[in-house]
Amino acid sequence: MNKKQVIVLVLLAAALSGWFYFDIGSYLQLDVAKAQLGEWQAWKDENPVIAGLLFFAVYVVVTGLSLPGAAIMTLAGGALFGFWYALVLVSFASSVGATLAFLVSRILLRDWVQGKFSRQLRAVNEGFAKDGAFYLFSLRLVPLFPFFVINLLMGLLPIGAARFYWVSQLGMLPATAVYVNAGTQLGQLESLSGIISAPLLGSFVLLAIFPFLARALLSRIKARRAFAGFTKPKQFDTNMVVIGAGSAGLVASLIAATVKAKVTLIERDRMGGDCLNTGCVPSKAIIRSARIADYMRRGDEFGLATVEPSVDFRAVMERVQGVIKRIEPHDSVERFTGLGVDCVQGDATIVSPWEVEVNGQRITARNIVIASGSRARVPDIPGLDTVDYLTSDTLWDIREAPRRLLVLGAGPIGCELAQAFARLGSNVTLATHSSRLQPREDEDVSSLVHTAFESRGMTVHTSFEAKAFKRDGDRQYGVFDTPAGEVELEFDQLLLAVGRTANTEGLNLEKLGIGVTPAGTLEVDEYLRTAVPTIYACGDIAGPYQFTHMASHQAWYATVNALFGRFRRFKVDYSVVPWATFTDPEVARVGLSETEANAQGIEYEVTRYGIDDLDRAIADGEDHGFVKVLTEPGRDRILGVTIVGYHAGELINEWILAMKYNIGLNKILGTIHIYPTLGESNKFAASEWRKARKPEGLLNWVERFHGWQRG
Repeated sequence: MNKKQVIVLVLLAAALSGWFYFDIGSYLQLDVAKAQLGEWQAWKDENPVIAGLLFFAVYVVVTGLSLPGAAIMTLAGGALFGFWYALVLVSFASSVGATLAFLVSRILLRDWVQGKFSRQLRAVNEGFAKDGAFYLFSLRLVPLFPFFVINLLMGLLPIGAARFYWVSQLGMLPATAVYVNAGTQLGQLESLSGIISAPLLGSFVLLAIFPFLARALLSRIKARRAFAGFTKPKQFDTNMVVIGAGSAGLVASLIAATVKAKVTLIERDRMGGDCLNTGCVPSKAIIRSARIADYMRRGDEFGLATVEPSVDFRAVMERVQGVIKRIEPHDSVERFTGLGVDCVQGDATIVSPWEVEVNGQRITARNIVIASGSRARVPDIPGLDTVDYLTSDTLWDIREAPRRLLVLGAGPIGCELAQAFARLGSNVTLATHSSRLQPREDEDVSSLVHTAFESRGMTVHTSFEAKAFKRDGDRQYGVFDTPAGEVELEFDQLLLAVGRTANTEGLNLEKLGIGVTPAGTLEVDEYLRTAVPTIYACGDIAGPYQFTHMASHQAWYATVNALFGRFRRFKVDYSVVPWATFTDPEVARVGLSETEANAQGIEYEVTRYGIDDLDRAIADGEDHGFVKVLTEPGRDRILGVTIVGYHAGELINEWILAMKYNIGLNKILGTIHIYPTLGESNKFAASEWRKARKPEGLLNWVERFHGWQRG
């Protein structure tokens, strides 16, 4: 408990003590108020200023402490001070008191509640961060909801105190006016139930939904502005046009065709997009060849002769292309045409909210889905254009392995390709401006991967900021600012792996009023809709996660919302997002890391199981790495899992399912896992969690019982 909380508790205790000592609550009864009204009126007439200040102060205390009696005080205020004066006193006193109750709840309870129920409150927090004022105003307008409950609940949620105050001031005003007006006739009131009639309550309900009606109206106005200057076609050639035939575009087209919509898919280059042609598929193919080469060097670990592989790099790259060719039919024009998708090759330009131009022809559609993907980012570094550099997009055209390869970037792409080329015989140096490899992961993960890289002869430089690249005859080198000063690194080939840039060019987005985020992706709402209501986006172009599996995930929401949004819309679910980096050891994660949990102030417990203890990993000669599980304190609810080791990308799937459907560690422990498999590591991690929480006291009694049984 911090100092601020202690002070609040002391003040609360003092205020409550005074409340009960002076028995103030006995005065806040309807019959007492009616009986004492004449006496109070006489004292008020003699001391008008003091009476107003005292009334205001007591009202603030009552609402600030969430004590019963505010309604009686409001009636008494109307009777004592008249309608307008009482309305001012009560309106401000109730808002000040409500804000005090809000702050008490925030100081004493918010951190604990948010930490303990972080996952359950994530969607609520996001909604309140965006539309909290709307929700609070609506609740305030309906007297059916106890105001003191609203005060305490709002203190737990992400809405600022200043905003809470002024929204409460406005929202409580209508009900306050009704009660003050009733108070002017206090002598005739028999009970509080008669103040709010059914018609009056209905009026308040209509007022409460007004903010949402207003928001819907604003949405219509924005839509009209977005459509201004464009003529909507009377008929449409197709229900939906999809721009881009990568993972997002293919899934969107497939879903649309499956629900019998007419869909046109436009691709300017190759079907399958980045994932098939330059990303996931070729990178995993080269990683496989590189791993086999590494196994050959490790022959003595398995009782075999150690062999230095003779790498035919051209053959390796041709194998990569062969893998692409084998998978290509899954994403081909022929397949999607057979599924009912109209496939068109060409550059697409969006000319109106309902029209796309391609190859000189215009296609009209009720909705448009942008899935144009991304490309490797080329940073603006002086001299870069003077040296030989590759990206993950252009790498696959080379047929000769670089003797000295400098990899710039320590994210998934940089780490995967750096290790693969090192195993295939290149002298690899990896440099990054980050303080460690894979900076999105925890330090223990980065450290293990770093050690694995250096143990196989790779050179890794962290905190190296690229300052310039230069060519001096046949000599190519980069100049880096480092903690030790300026350093030069020579290379024969440079591989840029510093992230990806969304493909927003050439789509005519500016004229349509579709904005771009600071990250370079399109601005979309929670339904993946752009500023133009008929245009949606998904995949790398939409962000915030640039993964193939996320592109497919988003495609469902974009397509369903585009086709059926007039009936029901679905917010994209980002609650359980997994990813993997296919280095050796592999790194896979879902949910929170320790670094993220600490940054967000989320309390957690850590359970760790070392894969070096796993029978199957030992048998396979891959007994390294760990499974790390973050759980809620005192519970088996999973907050996040990180796996580092052999086939971590496969092992993580059990945890993805568990988090998605709220399966805790006890149920994973109670599930039979085949022996001997790598999957047992997940069960053993759950076992470690259980062992750390075994009931020692009960077990001591059980031990005594067994001793007694032995006689």
